[in-house]
Amino acid sequence: VQLVESGGGLVQPGGSLRLSCAVSGRALSRYGMAWFRQAPGKEREFVAAVRWSDGTTLYPDSEKGRLVISRDSAKNTVYLQMNSLKPEDTAVYYCAATDDGPFGSGNYDKGRYKSWGQGTQVTVSS
Repeated sequence: VQLVESGGGLVQPGGSLRLSCAVSGRALSRYGMAWFRQAPGKEREFVAAVRWSDGTTLYPDSEKGRLVISRDSAKNTVYLQMNSLKPEDTAVYYCAATDDGPFGSGNYDKGRYKSWGQGTQVTVSS
């Protein structure tokens, strides 16, 4: 599959942003989709994942609901709604796809993902 992210930008602390990932490819129902992010000097970290077939979602234990993943199968798009943004959310955000299964804890691992987008920069600053 091919992935193209959009929607990044500069936002003030406390603001909201919605990232989009346009997905092209075949047999998408077999795929798990995810968002990762990478801040300067840090490892790429898991943000959220969604199972394309039924919309089941996964989040890291540390996530408290500010970042919400969803997919629109009619538009072949995956979204990341980000609310109450903090300066520490500043990073390049990447969309990723994998057809390695089953969908579950393995989807936290960036090594599982075969396809990646080019990334979109999100900067949270006043």
